[in-house]
Amino acid sequence: MDLLGSILSSMDKPPTINEKQRALMKKQREAMLKRQEEEKEKLRKFRQNVEDKVTTLLKDDSLQKYEFEPMEKVFRGIIHDVAEVAGVVAFSIGIDGDDRRVIVYKKEFQPCEDELAAMRRGEVWDPEKAKEALQREQEEKEEMKTKKDFVPNSNYKDKYERLIGKEAAKDAARVTQTNKQYGFVPSANKKDVRSIEQTLADIQSKKKMKLSHDNANGGSTSTSK
Repeated sequence: MDLLGSILSSMDKPPTINEKQRALMKKQREAMLKRQEEEKEKLRKFRQNVEDKVTTLLKDDSLQKYEFEPMEKVFRGIIHDVAEVAGVVAFSIGIDGDDRRVIVYKKEFQPCEDELAAMRRGEVWDPEKAKEALQREQEEKEEMKTKKDFVPNSNYKDKYERLIGKEAAKDAARVTQTNKQYGFVPSANKKDVRSIEQTLADIQSKKKMKLSHDNANGGSTSTSK
């Protein structure tokens, strides 16, 4: 025996499949194919049922929508596909895995964004309240627009001109112009670095000096008389 023959003879032979094992594998394969066919048939029947309901919705003028029962995502996908083909609109609402369901509407009766948002939140849609809210929103917009477009009847400069004269009015307008650094306070006042106590003491000193000056003038007048 040559070397190659010796090696081949020493190797383990592949396991043989007996008739019983072969039959079991065949049975499992047939069961899998059967389940696949049953699933396909189930989806086909479901699609046909959805198509029938959508057709009834389109033909019945008294109907505006059709609401399906909660179901798994694969079935909801079939409803959306049928709705798109039929020319109607479909919306999924509810919590996934709990009460997620599809509502199909005729296009002329599809809900507005606010109604759809309320449905998705699980709230009851009240068209009257929505109408009132929309009206309030429009009134607020009109009010804001009126305030924005408001034009005063007179200029404040003209008002001061009538009261104190043209030149004085111009001076007052210049004084009240905004200072970029200090606002409406004259910048000269902002340069005063005295404390409050010093400022009050200076004021009192000025008052005393004025009083002394007035007394002195009064006294000299009495003497001359």
